[in-house]
Amino acid sequence: MTTVAAPLPVRAARTRQLAGTGPLLRLALRRDRVLIPAWVLGLGVVVAGTGSSFEALYDTAARRAALAVSMNANGSMRALYGPVFGDSVGGLVAWRMAGFGAVLAAMMSLLIVVRHTREEEETGRQELLCAGAVGRRAPLTAALLTALLADAALAVVIAGSLAGSGRPAAGSLALGLGIGATGLLFAALAAVTAQLTESARLAKGLTGAVLGLAFALRAAGDAGSDGATSPLTWASPLGWPQQLRAFAGERWWPLALFAAATALVVAVAHALTARRDLGMSFLPTRPGPARAPRSLSGPLGLAWRLQRTTLAGWTLGFLCAGGIFGGLAKGASDLVGGNARTREIVARMGGQQDLTDAFLATMAGLLGMVAALFAVGAVLRLHGEETAGRAEPVLAGAVGRLRWAAGHLALAFGGGAVILAFGGLALGVSYGVSAGDPLGWTGPVLAATLAQAPAVWTLTGLAVLVLGLLPKATGAVWALVGGCLALGWVGPSLDLPRWAMDLSPYSHLPKLPGTEATAAPFLWLLALSALFTAAGLLGLRRRDLG
Repeated sequence: MTTVAAPLPVRAARTRQLAGTGPLLRLALRRDRVLIPAWVLGLGVVVAGTGSSFEALYDTAARRAALAVSMNANGSMRALYGPVFGDSVGGLVAWRMAGFGAVLAAMMSLLIVVRHTREEEETGRQELLCAGAVGRRAPLTAALLTALLADAALAVVIAGSLAGSGRPAAGSLALGLGIGATGLLFAALAAVTAQLTESARLAKGLTGAVLGLAFALRAAGDAGSDGATSPLTWASPLGWPQQLRAFAGERWWPLALFAAATALVVAVAHALTARRDLGMSFLPTRPGPARAPRSLSGPLGLAWRLQRTTLAGWTLGFLCAGGIFGGLAKGASDLVGGNARTREIVARMGGQQDLTDAFLATMAGLLGMVAALFAVGAVLRLHGEETAGRAEPVLAGAVGRLRWAAGHLALAFGGGAVILAFGGLALGVSYGVSAGDPLGWTGPVLAATLAQAPAVWTLTGLAVLVLGLLPKATGAVWALVGGCLALGWVGPSLDLPRWAMDLSPYSHLPKLPGTEATAAPFLWLLALSALFTAAGLLGLRRRDLG
């Protein structure tokens, strides 16, 4: 059979549609010269640190085998991390990081693609670029290529860090490819949502919802499986990296699933972008009522209208997470067993009290660290309103800058406490029900979770400070929040020095429940957050907008 080449006019038209892809790719890489290396190197360090931690904690084959058996017998742990396919150190790293690393890679990729597609259109920069010799499909292609390079670098760093620490090369490569391929697939999904919506925020939200659904499907499939892989696991892209069976007799054919799914979704994204006008979408924003409700008469009502959906989503997520963590707490003793090293790490994270109290304190601390992501994002919404030009019409009326900012800051500080309250309530009730004493445990666990609020507010105040004094450096705030997460979650297992752990505000809080608390650390953190916020608002009042 002979292959007939496409007619020259058709090929020329396709070439014109991709014109300018190279310069746009270089521009995207230059803009992300800090973001991408931070994600890639940070995740690589976490994977390498996980391997070192397992090697120190379970230093014999018998201990690793016992851990694998206990994890596979625990439905809650299978739902959280998936099944254990291999009881070597590499197999335990794959068990812990295949799903978790895939979620982080997906988050990195969707942020990259939305930033260089829908955000560019939303701010009007894409219209200026397309006024030159830029093809219709070039911006989307450049964004996808940027994500491809980031995910490829992530795969190389993960594989290299594991192989360099003595793990088998085949398993290291399988884990790196699985995580990187998941990120690339969600980059393609983000490209589709960027065509469907008019808002970058909504595009991120839709892709995040798909990511959450994928996690729920994978968790439900793994929790209910009795050895065989559930169809629900296969229905979720987050289950495919685990099915590569890194360090457990690698199976390479699931990579074909990634390739086929990614190619299909990329083709859909390109087809959609060729059928819409610049700045438009297939799911246009619905027009509002002719008369605005009284709730929109002030900055607080406007901030609530803009951020209520995000707050509701975070609240629901914390309810689910608290319920899951509470169910795991009853089996904390079985999880740790007689491993003194593991008990030592749990004590560093949750305190020297009873093991169950320490586990609950650890989960409360984790909820507190994650709550900072919502609070900081709510603060930086001010920056988004400012750069998109939507703040100027508000400030042109009888609204001052401080009053305008106060509405969003009320959502940031208050919303952070609200999601902590719901997460702590679910954590306490879930554990209390499993322990047979819901009334006795709900109050202490709720108080322990709310005790994380001063640390959350300190990071929130730091975000206000950067927004007011260095608005172009808002990306550094995310790096600081990510650093606190890494210190709190990975630092104890790596046995970092005390001065390093003290860089995080969470390290200064008492480990509740189960220990005595004094007012001093709470007051110091509240004073620090107030100082940061006041200095940031003073800078916002004096600097130019935009």
